[in-house]
Amino acid sequence: MIDVVVDANRLSTLWDQRWPGCSKLPYEVREIRDQWVRFHALPGSQRYPDTEIEYGIVLARHNTVLAELVTGPAVLVITAGYSDQPDPREPGRSAETIEAHRSGAYWTSSCIDDEPGFESWMHLYASETTWSPGCLDPLLRHVSDGVIGNVLVCDVVLSWLYHPYDGGMDIVLPTTADRDALRSRHQDWLSAHPRGL
Repeated sequence: MIDVVVDANRLSTLWDQRWPGCSKLPYEVREIRDQWVRFHALPGSQRYPDTEIEYGIVLARHNTVLAELVTGPAVLVITAGYSDQPDPREPGRSAETIEAHRSGAYWTSSCIDDEPGFESWMHLYASETTWSPGCLDPLLRHVSDGVIGNVLVCDVVLSWLYHPYDGGMDIVLPTTADRDALRSRHQDWLSAHPRGL
């Protein structure tokens, strides 16, 4: 697996062109409602895997969807760190995040709590990673355990967004038709919630 440091200014410009007015916070991608779908990582909407068989199901579902989305040789991987300042403080990201995404270089920051005295920021770190099925399994396994949060995986031109979380995955596709086609291929993984959550 080869990782390439991403040009932060170019990535910000690309984001603003591709997703104008949309938040860069991974947990907010589902606000792009017309192009969003959520799949659960385990049957019965079970949140966390308890056995190696269940970890296998989680990783298989992630890799199945990613293999359908990825069309090029690389993906963009974005992970998060946190601080009480608008500029990133090292280490910022957890040890598990750094271990799973060593090549992540600082991209941008967003305020996630502006209450006076309790301000906090999320700092996003990005790298371009050579894609192969299973290459993100260590990261996805930490996500499935709730050890790492606020991850995004995208193609390098940001035509789709993939936010794995502990319990499933939020995906934003280029068009509503693309979203509907993906949703129809994996109907058994959808939530029974009326809003698709």
